[in-house]
Amino acid sequence: MKASLLIGGMMTDMNLLARNKDLFSQINSLTEIVTLNPITNHILMEAPDLKLTDYYIGAGCIAQSIWNYACGLPVNYGINDIDFVYFDSDLSYDKECEVIDKVKQRFGNLPIRLDIKNQSRVHLWYENHFGYPINPYSSLEEAINTWPTTATSIGMRKDVNGEWSIYAPFGLNDLFSLIVRANKAQITKEIYEKKVDRWKGIWPALTIIPWD
Repeated sequence: MKASLLIGGMMTDMNLLARNKDLFSQINSLTEIVTLNPITNHILMEAPDLKLTDYYIGAGCIAQSIWNYACGLPVNYGINDIDFVYFDSDLSYDKECEVIDKVKQRFGNLPIRLDIKNQSRVHLWYENHFGYPINPYSSLEEAINTWPTTATSIGMRKDVNGEWSIYAPFGLNDLFSLIVRANKAQITKEIYEKKVDRWKGIWPALTIIPWD
């Protein structure tokens, strides 16, 4: 029997809120909720046409789609950008610009900004942006391993046959439990606290685990 709840004007299927469920159920809930968001669904459906072999849609736009669903909020509420990450061993700036232009030409009319980055190049600019150096990533998955929180360390893509690839090194239970927990592999306490302060103001139902 399907249980539903009207929250904030949106009908939420409680069966999709997969806290403390088995991983198979959580993956099914994740894909169903994320594809309810017309913007993320459009990108996931169309991205295979770009012929990029190693990419994900990930991070905040995925987690925040789940948070919005769980809180009965509009599907794109609070989502500032959509992370489109890929991995290419060509470290040239020109090649990255070429891919950025290609992706934006495909999705440039979206109402949410795309943040497109070659994760193999992140170490080249990270220190200037954040104040400390990092080692180069050897793969796209290794990059996701360092993303700021357990709930947002996630990447998703769909191939031309409709098959999902999902990478979530910390699992999905924090995400479905609305728990924000620092992944201390790379970020600093200052970066974490600034990020979660913003999120708590938008999604007050989140449980924020302090850095210390």
